[in-house]
Amino acid sequence: MDITYYDHGTPAERWERARMFFDAKDYAAAARALGGLVEEVPEQTGPRLLLARAYYHSAQLHRAETELRVIVERDPVEQYARLMLGRTLERQGRHEEAGPHLRLASALAGDFERL
Repeated sequence: MDITYYDHGTPAERWERARMFFDAKDYAAAARALGGLVEEVPEQTGPRLLLARAYYHSAQLHRAETELRVIVERDPVEQYARLMLGRTLERQGRHEEAGPHLRLASALAGDFERL
């Protein structure tokens, strides 16, 4: 097993490293750091959501969509994941598919004016 810089350390250390990359807007590096972490702790929403955000910001939209769909399948009322999924679909030109996710995200956020 080859351990890279992105895979080195405890899960907590890798989480902090990924957040550091994300905060520095190095989204591709954040995604590399988060990929193994999400595989290791697939049940945790935080790392998967940050991975989806890193994919979104680095224009890896299909990967972002995949991660976001896992989250909303597990937790249908995860408001931010719904919002991100809608925006990801919009960015791919899939506006009709995005609509229900964006409306649900607005409702979950209490923004009933947009419905």
